[in-house]
Amino acid sequence: MADRLPTGRIGRLARVGYAAAGQAVRQAGTRTANVARSEEEAAAALERRQIEAAEQIVTVLGGMKGAAMKLGQVLSFVDVGIVPPEHRERFQAKLASLRDAAPAVSFEQMRKVIEQDLEEPISSAFADFDPEPIAAASIGQVYRASLRDGRAVAVKVQYPGIADAVRADMRNLGVLLRLARTITPELDTKAVGEEVRERIYEELDYELEASNQRTMARLYEDHPFVLIPPVVTPLCRERVIVTEFVEGAGFERVRRRPVAERDRIGEILFRFYFGSMYRYRRFSGDPHPGNMLALDDGRIAFLDFGLFKAIDRDVAALELACQRAVIDGDAAGLHRLMSDAGFLPRGDVIEPDELVEFVRDGIWWYTTDESIRIDQSIVNRAFIQTTDMRSTHFQTARHQDIVPEHLFGRRLELLTLAVLGQLEAEANWYRIACEWIYGDEPATELGRAEAAWAVARA
Repeated sequence: MADRLPTGRIGRLARVGYAAAGQAVRQAGTRTANVARSEEEAAAALERRQIEAAEQIVTVLGGMKGAAMKLGQVLSFVDVGIVPPEHRERFQAKLASLRDAAPAVSFEQMRKVIEQDLEEPISSAFADFDPEPIAAASIGQVYRASLRDGRAVAVKVQYPGIADAVRADMRNLGVLLRLARTITPELDTKAVGEEVRERIYEELDYELEASNQRTMARLYEDHPFVLIPPVVTPLCRERVIVTEFVEGAGFERVRRRPVAERDRIGEILFRFYFGSMYRYRRFSGDPHPGNMLALDDGRIAFLDFGLFKAIDRDVAALELACQRAVIDGDAAGLHRLMSDAGFLPRGDVIEPDELVEFVRDGIWWYTTDESIRIDQSIVNRAFIQTTDMRSTHFQTARHQDIVPEHLFGRRLELLTLAVLGQLEAEANWYRIACEWIYGDEPATELGRAEAAWAVARA
């Protein structure tokens, strides 16, 4: 594959548009030809087109890297009806490759980035360095190496030219937000755009990511079931981040484990992502399957803290107050809270009862006191009801705005749900969430282990 990344705004937008248009023409041709085919032949032809579409999306989005590839990563584990049900598994399997790999940039190019940033040859900085990448992320590639003290390390290196490519993606963000405003007229596109750009631009700074990871490693030091790999600070630069290497099972292997194991891992994921946001007010804004490894000792290692968010105490308090209002069925209280915070620029046209139902449809799974197994239908409903024109709450959503400080919290909420749906994990999520919503005592074995760890640390 060619190493060059398209970095111009028009070129990058055109590649996505060209891929979509090409598939549309081919699928139209297939449907026309199917008139003369048997039912079996027609089905086979459409199936080939679906797989071709998946392959082309992987190639185009994977080759673009940056923000465009992030879209592909989300599509790989969130099914919102892009393809017919009969083609869903094959389509998702093809897209899933975006989680762990992308078309590789040559090692010679990546070596230049490493040596420029470290200001020394690879042979001086590392005792050994494997030139074959072990993973590829949206803006970088990961290698395995070893230090002179014997430690195995993971070295994440930013793609050359990716900063320009991401900035081009972010300029195109304005086009998408203007389209979004035709659906949600009250959306403050300028404020939302600034929040998204700020978080994405921060992701380009690996020194900042190293700082984020050190923060999370301190917060979760000696945790009973969460591991944040330590950062090798002296070898971190703007385009290079080095962390201690951890060995574990990737998400696709975890998905094939027995139900009880998947349920346990699901609870860990929920506790880590939601608990980090509400207990520590710092969290990864990128919960997706490629950012976790299941270790042999039962812990889950969490990786990648480039897309990271810290929120103020009042932001977390508002969200928890809104959740309590939904649990209590306090429609008037929820309407007041959201109006005062700026979510309802025209609160007079939104009925409190409709508002509480709209919010409940997004968070009912952890505000309902029952054991719930998360499956794809639950994920689909949450995404459609809260983000899609097909929502039964579309008119309510049209008159709402998103306060930028809460944007990545909502992203975390929906994407964590999507990962739990891939695991098909079951728990009484409400009983777990009550630990941070109400300060309740833990109701699960993992909760009690975490509480004991917190007491010991204190």
